[in-house]
Amino acid sequence: MTQPTLLIRGLGLSRGTMPVLRGVDLAVSGGEFVALMGLSGGGKTTILRAIVGLEAFDAGAVDVGGVSLAPGAAAGAALRALRSRVGMVFQYHGLFEHLTALENVTLAPVHVAKMRREAAEERAYELFDTLGVKHLAKALPRELSGGEAQRVAIARALAMDPPLLLMDEPTASLDPARRNELGRSLTQLVKGGRTLIVATHDDDFVLDFATRVAILADGVVVEEGSPETVLKNPSHPATRWLLQSKGGQVLPFLGHSWPT
Repeated sequence: MTQPTLLIRGLGLSRGTMPVLRGVDLAVSGGEFVALMGLSGGGKTTILRAIVGLEAFDAGAVDVGGVSLAPGAAAGAALRALRSRVGMVFQYHGLFEHLTALENVTLAPVHVAKMRREAAEERAYELFDTLGVKHLAKALPRELSGGEAQRVAIARALAMDPPLLLMDEPTASLDPARRNELGRSLTQLVKGGRTLIVATHDDDFVLDFATRVAILADGVVVEEGSPETVLKNPSHPATRWLLQSKGGQVLPFLGHSWPT
């Protein structure tokens, strides 16, 4: 049996006395485009941050391509190995405002991976070409539209060639045309063998582009499957509540029964 690109088992995390994750299980194989959905405050971003080693967790385990994380803060060799296997694109792209798009993308390959600058720039231009922003290589972040900045941020995350890419609310600030452009770009990445996990409230985006969706509620995955099945014929009341609310409310029934 092929080892999953990502394997999460029993992931638990609390902030003070408040449990955020209560035992999340999720396995993602190579070439999947998985959407992680749930109401605001339900832990989607926390899961992404735990996968990439930015958030220490209290229980369970995370394995990314053979790099295993245990409870507590990731550090040392494990963290360095993890960063070569997973990249993350934050909701508001997080580009360095004083650097051009090209400089943003080559920063880690040159200074962390010790790649020759010429090779790093060649790799950056290949990514820009794939993502449709090659003509913007010398632009500063303030000169980019939201969709363009998002694609530059994707190029930056891919510059270290990680097999797994995480994205947090990638369509939050995009109009429908830019949203579809992004979706097509991500689909091409997945077809090329990349694995993608996206935390999102955008059910239309998930229906159009994702290969699988996992619904998070009460700190666990309560339902998963094809977007067509889960979002058009949900079996769990939390999924129905999510679709009715359009993801705009903070999780209101933690530890209680969901309304039917």
